[in-house]
Amino acid sequence: MATTGSVTSSGTNFDIDGLISKLISIDQRSVTKLQTQASAMQSQVSTLGTLKAMTSTLSDAVSALSKPDVWASKTVSSTSSAVGVKVSDSSQAMAGTLQVSVSQLARGQSVSSSARAATDGFQAGTLTLQVGTWSGTSGSSPSFAAGSSAAVDVAIEQGDTLATVASKINAAGAGVTASVITDLSGQRLVMRSADTGEAAGFKVSASGSGSGTALSNLAFDAPGTNAGMVANGVSWAANAMANIDGIAVTSASNTLTDTVPGLTLTLSQVTTSPAAISTGTDTAALTTAVQGFVNAYNNLNTQIASLSSYNASTGKAGLMQGDSMVTGLQTMMRRLAGAPNGSGAITTLSQLGIAFSKTADGSLTLDSAKLAQALAKPDDVKAFFMGPATTGTTGTTDGSGTDSSSAGGFATRFFAFTTGVLGTDGSFDTRNKSLQEQISDNSDEQTRENDRISQTEARLRLQYSALDAKLSTLNALNDYVKQQITTWNKSN
Repeated sequence: MATTGSVTSSGTNFDIDGLISKLISIDQRSVTKLQTQASAMQSQVSTLGTLKAMTSTLSDAVSALSKPDVWASKTVSSTSSAVGVKVSDSSQAMAGTLQVSVSQLARGQSVSSSARAATDGFQAGTLTLQVGTWSGTSGSSPSFAAGSSAAVDVAIEQGDTLATVASKINAAGAGVTASVITDLSGQRLVMRSADTGEAAGFKVSASGSGSGTALSNLAFDAPGTNAGMVANGVSWAANAMANIDGIAVTSASNTLTDTVPGLTLTLSQVTTSPAAISTGTDTAALTTAVQGFVNAYNNLNTQIASLSSYNASTGKAGLMQGDSMVTGLQTMMRRLAGAPNGSGAITTLSQLGIAFSKTADGSLTLDSAKLAQALAKPDDVKAFFMGPATTGTTGTTDGSGTDSSSAGGFATRFFAFTTGVLGTDGSFDTRNKSLQEQISDNSDEQTRENDRISQTEARLRLQYSALDAKLSTLNALNDYVKQQITTWNKSN
């Protein structure tokens, strides 16, 4: 607080500033008390923010247990590297074991040209590539049916080498790729289907003129036709062929995405014995979710216990000791955790291995072995956490007077409770608004007190200044009288 000035003694040797300072310091105690109260309230606001964040973490943990996704999570395995498997949709995947055998992998068509020198140039003309399906490939007279895509013409200029032709085919986007392979005999042009499956076959027609190697050497058609690449052999396009639990399955791809609901199978080898594909509940994910709830509950509960504590030996109390909102939050948490829920095979947390510890703060403990035993029947555990609607109430509230005992499983009800506490009109916001109002009132009170003290100091300075002046006058009069008496005595 700023002083209103100082008073200079007029000769009385009276410490007016010191006296006023001591008097004002007594009044200043009221401001110091208000400042201490404001600091405590600011600390409470900060602490409420921490508790709210921890409650939000707990809310997220119970929310996870109240949603279908975590209960639908599955694990899959395969006994053979020839058949890979992963979960594509947990909600669709069914628990159980499938026997999968693979007799043929999906592949594209592949043909190659005769060998020639790298510098050999072709005559000018056009290669026409058409994607489609070859049938009767096991016989001597296969036939070709064009697919839905239009044929693509690739213009070849006179003198183009195999490397140039390959580059032009790759740039054409005809559903056929090309590469040049070099062996002891020279270079060969290899054409392959861009995709797999029997519908990814292709044929190549050629028309050319002028000097150079004839383009017909790069044509491919049925055996017996004037097609240069026929004589060099062909690997025909084919579908994958598998057997799943006795059902024959064909696929243009080696990745089966729609064959088994919720699963994606990847075929990489022909099998000599069936691969066992096992699907089951992902108990590890469920255990993690349950452990997450227990951890979040304990973190919040321990924090509240510490903030609400009182040490009789030292007389020291926690920052929120006696705060009804905070203790009410803890009471509701414990009530929900200890109350029975539903009428299924599992009605309490203790049946899942979750129990109150014997420690003073009442934290939860988790018996992993007991939880694992319960998860052997995942539907029972799911019914407890997400279970059907129930009637009646348990009398639990969210701390703001809102009933949170609505129908549903344990996680559903607990989530409703935390949502209410964290909501706009929930107990956290209500308590925070109250503290902010008190802090504002405290600030106003400090201003009033400082104004009053300043006025008091100014008044005291005026009063003591006047008193000092009177004392100075009296001292001067006293000195004058003494002088007159001395003079009178000398004259006599």
